[in-house]
Amino acid sequence: MTTMTEASVREFKMPDVGEGLTEAEILKWYVQPGDTVTDGQVVCEVETAKAAVELPIPYDGVVRELRFPEGTTVDVGTAIIAVDVAGGAAPAAAPADVPEAPAQAAEEETEPQGRQPVLVGYGVAQTSTKRRPRKGADVPRQEPAAQALQSELNGHGPAAAVEVAATRPLAKPPVRKLAKDLGVDLATVSPTGPDGIITREDVHAAVAAPAAEPVPQAAPAAPAAAPAPAAPVTFDTGRETRIPVKGVRKATAAAMVGSAFTAPHVTEFVTVDVTRTMKLVEELKADKEFAGLRLNPLLLISKALLVAIKRNPDVNASWDEANQEIVQKHYVNLGIAAATPRGLIVPNIKDAHARTLPQLAEALGELVSTAREGKTTPAAMQGGTVTITNVGVFGVDTGTPILNPGESAILAVGAIKLQPWVHKGKVKPRQVTTLALSFDHRLVDGELGSKVLADVAAILEQPKRLITWA
Repeated sequence: MTTMTEASVREFKMPDVGEGLTEAEILKWYVQPGDTVTDGQVVCEVETAKAAVELPIPYDGVVRELRFPEGTTVDVGTAIIAVDVAGGAAPAAAPADVPEAPAQAAEEETEPQGRQPVLVGYGVAQTSTKRRPRKGADVPRQEPAAQALQSELNGHGPAAAVEVAATRPLAKPPVRKLAKDLGVDLATVSPTGPDGIITREDVHAAVAAPAAEPVPQAAPAAPAAAPAPAAPVTFDTGRETRIPVKGVRKATAAAMVGSAFTAPHVTEFVTVDVTRTMKLVEELKADKEFAGLRLNPLLLISKALLVAIKRNPDVNASWDEANQEIVQKHYVNLGIAAATPRGLIVPNIKDAHARTLPQLAEALGELVSTAREGKTTPAAMQGGTVTITNVGVFGVDTGTPILNPGESAILAVGAIKLQPWVHKGKVKPRQVTTLALSFDHRLVDGELGSKVLADVAAILEQPKRLITWA
């Protein structure tokens, strides 16, 4: 990492978000080099092991450099963005009789009383640098009390416990962004937060409540009237729970919406007798080559899909919209959809096509255990080419799975059940399951998708084809 020595460049470091964690993943950058930023503007979203958090920048200036790309896990205290505070709207200069550098050094060595851990590290001192008024606006200089309150709204520290009259509704930048996205005028929202600050819940409540008649404001000289009772709503909010969408759930939702409305999905189904596959699984459990490994039908289903891809390599590809190209992959990173307490994740087994059956069994076991423990790394969820989702573990017969973004196909495996089946001319109880293959119709036509699904089914019906076809 290059250290910038220009006096006008300031580095913003990955903060301690107050959870005692040591690192966070950069989920999304909202700015790019060359963009102008203002004090309190949200510049990125990061995810810790517990939640996703939006980080505001504490200065005005122009973005010089983004130190890490999206998807990178960064240690707390590492600089993630450099801002040229001399470019564009720079903060007001420090008084001439108080050198800036010594003051900053004193801040780092000794933390003043009354500063508390907040969203982006520790709050600023009560005598923080005043912001310069915007050009063209006749704005009086802020007094220390107003300045401290502004600092609180920008997410940099607690405001002084004083009364400050303001005509602009009080809300933090993420709440203002939420209100803008939902089309809510903050001037119409009744605040419930400390010091009259509008919270996310206040914005959601304003959306849920029906429009009310405007209430005339009291005369300035009259004492403040008690807030009027909220208008009755048309549903029972007392028996509803609102869960913020963030972290893995937020990332999954965005990926699924993007995939569903970008790639034209086609799903085909086939029901197959897997009795011989189930018998082979039991036989492999007694094989010394698989000693200590967890064996289940998913192992042979995964191998069957890998063989089908080898026989139909064009299915292992991705669509490059920017360059209008189909990118054929000469490797298979096999994704396995896993349900975790944090939500759905899809880690993948790198170079699964090159692994032997015992190696594949070992990799599957490690993947599942790591996901259950919540230790799956971002790298383990990147670069997948095809995916398997086993909905059968929930007793479901089948489904229409949505493609993992950037992949061409996903195979859903239904529950394996004992059903009546015609076998050798007679109706007998057999182990039967239903497979569903969704594929991107931009690069996989019906013939190719059907061949892949038929090959998987044929292998599971006659697992000896793992030898003859491989």
